[in-house]
Amino acid sequence: MANPFFRMKNKQITYIKYPLLLIGFILCICGVRWLINDEPWILDQVANEERLQMSFNELFLIDGNSTLSAYLTQIYRFLGLYVFGLGFFLLSFSTSRMLEIILVRKTVLYVLGVLLISNLILAYFWIPSSHFIYVMWGTIILYCVSLYNHTK
Repeated sequence: MANPFFRMKNKQITYIKYPLLLIGFILCICGVRWLINDEPWILDQVANEERLQMSFNELFLIDGNSTLSAYLTQIYRFLGLYVFGLGFFLLSFSTSRMLEIILVRKTVLYVLGVLLISNLILAYFWIPSSHFIYVMWGTIILYCVSLYNHTK
């Protein structure tokens, strides 16, 4: 007969692991979208144009901005790479064996919490009309599920 403590601990790790895996998948999907989109700044066009206080068409028509779209593509490709990398990193550290190591679990939860909260604060400050804020809130809810189960 299986040890009830082991089953409880295994269930606890499961409730920590799956929300983290979902966050990792969400980050990977967002990163890939920025990596493969021809005009990745358009993915958040409304918020970006609101921040710029002009449309991208107006911005690209200004003298001297002929290479701006290539520059924005380059920046968003790096953003996509880092978001994808962060998601992949989180997926790699969200295995049951890794999360059973308390120091690893605490570190993953601490770093992820700081990143999610700071990103949300920056988004509300710089791009408050971004639809990515809803994605951030979703990931914070998933994070809270993992954090709650960690503290149990």
